Amino acid sequence: MRVIVVGAGVLGTLHAWHAVERGHQVLHIEREAEARGASVRNFGQIWVSGRAGGAELDTALRARELWEGIGARVPGIGFRAIGSLTVVRNDTEYAVAEAATRRPDATARGYRLLDADRARALNPALRGDFTAALWCERDAAVEPRVAQRALKEALSASGRYTYLGGREVRDVVGERAVRDDHGATHHGDAVILCTGAWLGGLVRELVPDLPVRRVRLQMMQTDPLGEPLTTSIADADSFRYYPAYRGDALDALNADQAQTPTAADHKMQLLMVQRADGGLTIGDTHEYDTPFAFDTVEEPYEHLTGVVETILGRPLPRIRHRWAGVYAQCTDTSRVVHRQQVRDGVWLITGPGGRGMTCSPAIAETTANALGW
Repeated sequence: MRVIVVGAGVLGTLHAWHAVERGHQVLHIEREAEARGASVRNFGQIWVSGRAGGAELDTALRARELWEGIGARVPGIGFRAIGSLTVVRNDTEYAVAEAATRRPDATARGYRLLDADRARALNPALRGDFTAALWCERDAAVEPRVAQRALKEALSASGRYTYLGGREVRDVVGERAVRDDHGATHHGDAVILCTGAWLGGLVRELVPDLPVRRVRLQMMQTDPLGEPLTTSIADADSFRYYPAYRGDALDALNADQAQTPTAADHKMQLLMVQRADGGLTIGDTHEYDTPFAFDTVEEPYEHLTGVVETILGRPLPRIRHRWAGVYAQCTDTSRVVHRQQVRDGVWLITGPGGRGMTCSPAIAETTANALGW
């Protein structure tokens, strides 16, 4: 088959990967020279720990398995099976973590509740103030700024992959063909549209009532820490944003322990991952109401700096990058992704939300299976 994939973010790139793996020819079209959206503006976390039980967790676990296999073949993606620690500081937060370890799928996630000493033995950089931590062994990380590039290089080596950057697809032409803004028409046996947060233009014309929204976030990255951060890190505010933690204990946390005004106003949690160069990627915020602000604001960064320094027990290195990003999320947040046939042989796949980097390999595998690749 000849498969046309539109969009070179992680979701599109993994669709191209599965097509090439199954022996097909792939034409990969991206409107920028390289992907510049949420796929490169995230933590690079393969985040199993907070996923909803059932289909979402199954997708994340399968994706985690696929990422590990891809990482063994393409070291440039920077796959690391580092796990995560979600630190807690009082009895109410502890109760949410403890309830998570009693989930029927806790073993599949690799949950264990550790006291502070055992958490520090696992991650010696945590010298600050906390009482315990929820360990999730199945969490992992990749390097988001370079992963797509490394995957493209591996795909190109197959001899069955062609990349066209700087080409915006403007139209779906009949069946199984697209026209780009250079006037070229590209024909294939299947067209996969992975357009990310680009929901206007062609996407709106194809699906005017698409059940997907855009979400904006702010993040930052520091200079090298100067020592290994051996796991990714989250704080107890993250319990409020992930479905795995819902239940009576979380209800009690929400009732008894409000977020700080800054964290509440910006719908914040702490997530933190160390990059290959030793710097820390730290975030994040959530903004749902459009039109989004065009600028970043400082208060969330100040809040995150304070939280991180409390956990690390030391000053944060100099912040060298600050950025905002936008991703696409299904309005029915219980859905992992929106997958829709929009023409004969043409599929739109979008809206994984904050699950994109985690789940893309398994989402793409599901598409390949459904289309009989």
